Amino acid sequence: MSRIKTTFDALQASGRKALIPYVTSGDPFGDATVDIMLAMASAGADVIELGVPFSDPMADGPVIQKAGERALARGIGMPQVLDFVRGFRKTNDTTPVVLMGYANPVERYGVDRFVADAKGAGVDGVLVVDYPPEECEDFAAKLRAQGIDLIFLLAPTSTETRMAQVGRIASGYVYYVSLKGVTGAGNLDTAAVAAAVPRIKTFVKLPVGVGFGIRDAKTAQAVAAVSDAVVIGTALVQLLETQTRENVATAAGRFIGEIRAALDS
Repeated sequence: MSRIKTTFDALQASGRKALIPYVTSGDPFGDATVDIMLAMASAGADVIELGVPFSDPMADGPVIQKAGERALARGIGMPQVLDFVRGFRKTNDTTPVVLMGYANPVERYGVDRFVADAKGAGVDGVLVVDYPPEECEDFAAKLRAQGIDLIFLLAPTSTETRMAQVGRIASGYVYYVSLKGVTGAGNLDTAAVAAAVPRIKTFVKLPVGVGFGIRDAKTAQAVAAVSDAVVIGTALVQLLETQTRENVATAAGRFIGEIRAALDS
């Protein structure tokens, strides 16, 4: 059983919702990512989404785009991202790690090499924004053979046909993009999310995490009430970019701790 399934099963059994923070590898400091990951896990993160920097992140808003640009300028690529996971696993062998990014870095690295090295590093899931389900069955099979989940995005514009395609090959969880647009957008409509999640579950028999537009404890609570998981990225990345190297991990842990407390209250 994968770490992701184990985590969600345990949360469901205790009536709790998953907290899934996103950070960009190598930002805001090239040597702080492992410290940030460990602090977030200690503060109550259930799954960590680790962004793979890419020069053309079409689904990301300006905050995460700039984080990726800063990381790329520091020379952060797939080898370094996998090293961060290895470093995290030296201390934490229980919190699932999902690599989130785009097809280009995976294909440049080499798909078979990526799958093998991701497994070796301790990666639990992969979310490739621009891999549609109908075009990556072979990739999904290779990941599945190594016990790695392939996670997909769904959006307000997703058709029932797309949901059924995702439901057929996805594993771990699905990530529902609550808004049309890019990461960091505002105007979260929790009523619309509440209507969308049951519709998704008609076709996808997996936990549904919701992201985009979640910026604080209040919005996280509202989304958790109607979903299985809360994904929070832009607000966290924005916070971290204002920190010093000495306090960046502490700030990450404090932020996650506040969200965790709100979800559990």
